[in-house]
Amino acid sequence: MGKLYIVPTPIGNLEDITFRAIRVLKEVDLILAEDTRTSGKLLHHYEIGTNMQSHHMHNEHKMVDGIIRRLQAGENIALISDAGTPAISDPGFLLTRACVQNNIEVDCLPGATAFVPALVNSGLPNDKFVFEGFLPVKKGRQTRLTLLAEEQRTIIFYESPHKLVKTLGQLVTYFGADRQISVSREISKMYEETIRGTISDVLEHYTANPPKGEIVIVLAGKK
Repeated sequence: MGKLYIVPTPIGNLEDITFRAIRVLKEVDLILAEDTRTSGKLLHHYEIGTNMQSHHMHNEHKMVDGIIRRLQAGENIALISDAGTPAISDPGFLLTRACVQNNIEVDCLPGATAFVPALVNSGLPNDKFVFEGFLPVKKGRQTRLTLLAEEQRTIIFYESPHKLVKTLGQLVTYFGADRQISVSREISKMYEETIRGTISDVLEHYTANPPKGEIVIVLAGKK
């Protein structure tokens, strides 16, 4: 019986990867990558020649059974995403669940995840928090925001840059203009920045300065 390795990859700076992760990626029989072009740059940088195969949200359902058979046949397989830890707002849950159901060992390596540095850097309470990932695009979005308006713990969202201003406007509506917020983008990259303040202040900033890069929103809970 083989083993599935869940391997975190850098969210920006290529140095943010562990020695163990590099060793595992070199030793496994196959790497499942969300985007082989993106991951190819990382593998080339660290001179990793292991074969890669695409494994993303559009094909993971139909691939799971075949991967399980390969693991049962004794192959060791690593799963990586474009950035960060697989299965955190990325593919990985379905395969991990199937391995657990088939008594196949899963080894998740510790490593980069975008929301952790954003939370710690926010200056907001981090002893208790709720990770929401991406909000529903349409159906269920208003219901989710209404529910979260009563949440007393710090709340973490992921958002795309072209939707940030619209989302901040909705947060004003549901949470109030004066709720404290921290927005981090381009974490660990050259143009990394964190903007803190009230929701209305941060909305004003990004309305005047359209953002680029991956976004993590950290929102104070209800007092």
